[in-house]
Formats: sequence, structure tokens, C-alpha cells
Amino acid sequence: MELNDRIKQIFEQSIQTKIEAMPLLVDPIAGAAELIVAQLLEGSKILSCGNGGSAGDAQHFSSEMLNRFERERPGLPAIALTTDTPTITSIANDYSYERVFARQIEALGQPGDLLLAISTSGNSNNVSAAIDAAHEREMAVIALTGKEGGEAAKLLVPGDVEIRVPSGSTARIQEVHLLVIHCLCDLVDQQLLGSE
Repeated sequence: MELNDRIKQIFEQSIQTKIEAMPLLVDPIAGAAELIVAQLLEGSKILSCGNGGSAGDAQHFSSEMLNRFERERPGLPAIALTTDTPTITSIANDYSYERVFARQIEALGQPGDLLLAISTSGNSNNVSAAIDAAHEREMAVIALTGKEGGEAAKLLVPGDVEIRVPSGSTARIQEVHLLVIHCLCDLVDQQLLGSE
């Protein structure tokens, strides 16, 4: 296959995944955005986690909250649990890699805080452990998943929100997760600042 044709095919697959996801994800994205704003207005914070590309997405979300998205506003309290290398490696060394996020949530999470848990398969053991730790700390969870939702979907309780991308391709799921994150950022600003 020619490179140009392959590029067009990838673009078309990405576009098609977004088209198929839109009607399924509108309501959960809106619900997640309302939950985020309600908790922020109560003085709570958002902790985010994921592995690999999902770790990058967790950090992307946190940076958009702490700094700004597309509009000027005060920074909003968000912490990516994927950025502190000494903490992550010490927890992995002293306990296990499965505990790298849960242990941080046990230390930093407070009742009313939110966890943004990102896993394309929903089967990351450390993300599942983070969801359990969040529930133990009386935190709600917003889970960005894909495929069949995996173990993460099974751990969610009433009050949590799952945003599951209807795709089996990790790359396509990650592309939609980024779009979801941008939707959440925009909707948070819209609710806090009003229409432009």
C-alpha cells in the first residue's frame, strides 16, 4: 500500500470512530463535566492517572485544568499521579507497580475529590487499584475506557461515570480520549465562565 493511501486510511478510520462514538458519548461526557464542576465548586480537586499514552492524557488534562484551556480563568486544582518519578518508583519498588496510583490517592485524596482514571482496555491493574482506592476515600470516578470496558467498568458504582469508546483499536481509542478531554475542558469553562 502506498504511504499516501495508508495515511488516508488512518484518517478515515479515526474520523469514523469519532462519528460512531459521538451519539454514545454525548450524555456521559455531559454528566462527567457536570460532576467535575459540581465538585470543583465544593472545593474539591481532580486526580488523574493512566499508563503510557493514557499517562500522557492524564497529564494533558491536569495541565489544561491547572493553567487554562482556551479561555482565561483562574487555575483549577488537578494533579496527575503520573508525573512524580521518585514517588512512582519508590512505590513500585517497596510495594508493587499495581499500587503506584492507589498509594498516592490514599495520601492525597479526600472525600468529594474526583479520580479521572484512563485505560484504553479498562484492564490496567494499577488503574483498577486506583478506582478501589478512590472509592475507599469517598471519591467519585470518571473512567475513560474502550473495548469492552474491562475490569475498570466492573468497579464503577452509582455516581461514577464511564466514557467508553466503541472501538477495539488502542490508537483510535486514544484519539477519542483526547477529544473527550478537550470536550470536558471546554464544558468546564462553559459552566464556570458562561458562553463567550
